[in-house]
Amino acid sequence: MSAMLRTRITVALAASFLFGALAIAQRPERNVSPGRHPNLAAAQRLSQQAFERIVAAQEANEFDMQGHAKKAKELLEQANRELKEAAEAANRNKR
Repeated sequence: MSAMLRTRITVALAASFLFGALAIAQRPERNVSPGRHPNLAAAQRLSQQAFERIVAAQEANEFDMQGHAKKAKELLEQANRELKEAAEAANRNKR
């Protein structure tokens, strides 16, 4: 196998791994109890759906979105953390 072919295969595998890890590893978790906080849990579910749609858009556009899709996913992750903190605050206030 030539060095050029090995390099191409290595780059292709690395790119596949990187994009796969970015698409999967950072999805927002749903961790608000729907029984205690149905509205916050619904917001988390919608956040997860939005994240998945962004991943699909990135794949359809070969990740060429000048970083805007990545930023949107980061903001959804931040929103998810805030929703979790809102539920915890309500729990502390016994609501």
